[in-house]
Amino acid sequence: MDFCNHLVSWYLENKRDLPWRKSKDPYWVWLSEIILQQTRVAQGSSYYATFTEEFPTVFDLANADEKRVLKLWQGLGYYSRARNLHFSAKYIVNELNGKFPESYPDLLLLKGVGDYTASAIASICYAEERAVVDGNVYRVLSRFYGVETPINSSKGIKEFKELAQLVMYKQDPGLYNQAIMDFGAIQCKPQKPQCDNCPLQYKCVAYHQKKIQSLPVKDKKIKIKKRYFNFIVILSENGKSKIEQRTGKGIWENLFQFPLVETDASIETDALLSHSEFASLSNNKEVEVRLFNSKDWVHKLSHQHLFVKFWLVKGTFEEEKLIPWEEIEDFAVPRIIHKFLEKCKNPFSQTVSSEM
Repeated sequence: MDFCNHLVSWYLENKRDLPWRKSKDPYWVWLSEIILQQTRVAQGSSYYATFTEEFPTVFDLANADEKRVLKLWQGLGYYSRARNLHFSAKYIVNELNGKFPESYPDLLLLKGVGDYTASAIASICYAEERAVVDGNVYRVLSRFYGVETPINSSKGIKEFKELAQLVMYKQDPGLYNQAIMDFGAIQCKPQKPQCDNCPLQYKCVAYHQKKIQSLPVKDKKIKIKKRYFNFIVILSENGKSKIEQRTGKGIWENLFQFPLVETDASIETDALLSHSEFASLSNNKEVEVRLFNSKDWVHKLSHQHLFVKFWLVKGTFEEEKLIPWEEIEDFAVPRIIHKFLEKCKNPFSQTVSSEM
C-alpha cells in the first residue's frame, strides 16, 4: 500500500497537464490512447488536438472518409492504428447505436484495442480495477520490486500483469494508472532516472542493488530486415507526376507513394537505368534522371530498416496516368515521402542529369 500511496501523492504534485485528462468521455480517452500507442506525448498532443477538432464525436469520425483520416494521421506512422480507429468508430455507430462500450470485455471487441488500451479506458472512465502495463509500468515495477523476468517474454508479460493488478490502488484505479505511467515517464526514466529525489528510493531493489541500468530485462532483440527503396518521381513536361496506392497487408497499407523500385542493395544511376521495373515505368523512352538525395535516407520501422532514395525523372509520359504536382499533398503518404515533399517543393525547377 505504501507503494501506491507514494505514487499517487507524487502524481498529484507532479502530473503532466495533458488535454485528454480534462475529460472522462470514453471517446476522447480512446482517441488519446490510440494516438499515443508507439508515439511520444509531445508528438501525439498536436494530433489529438486535430482529431478532436475535426471529429468531436464518434459519429463525426465514423462518417469521415478513410482518406481524410489517413491524411490527418500522416506523420504518426503505424497507419493500421488509424484504419482500426476508423473501423471501430463505424462499428460503434452502426452496431452499438453510437454508445461507447462501458466495460473491459466489451472494449476488447473494438478493432485495435488490446489489454493496455481497454484497461486504460475501463479504469479512467468506468473505475474498473484494471491495471495498465506499458513500457513505463514495466520499468517502475521491475526496478522497484527487482523483477528480472524478461518483459518481452510470455512469462514476463503474464507476471508483470499479475503484479500490476496486485499492487494497484483499488480506491481509484484510473488515478493510479495515470500516476504510474507519469512516474515512469518523468521520474523513473529509462536513462538518467531521478533516483536522488525519488519517493520510492527507500525500498527500490534496483537502487539498493545497483541494477538501475540493467532493469527491466529484455530478451535478445529481433533481427532487423534491411530493404532498399527507390522512389521514382516522375516529372512530366506539363508539370505532372505519378502517385499510386499501396496494396496488400505490408507496411503503409492503403497509403500513397511514388512508383517504387525495390532492390537488394543500395544502387547507383546505371543500375537503376538498367532495372526492368524502371524501364517499364519510362516505357523505354528517353528520360533524364537525377538522384535527389546523395545518401540513402534511413527510415526505421519496428522490424525493418528502409534505405530510401528519390530519383527525379524528367521526360514525356502518358498524361492521363498523371496528376498535377500540387495535388500530391492531398494524398496520405508515408512519413518518409512527406519528408521528401517538404524538402523538394518544386522539383521541376531542379536540373537533372544522367540521360538514359
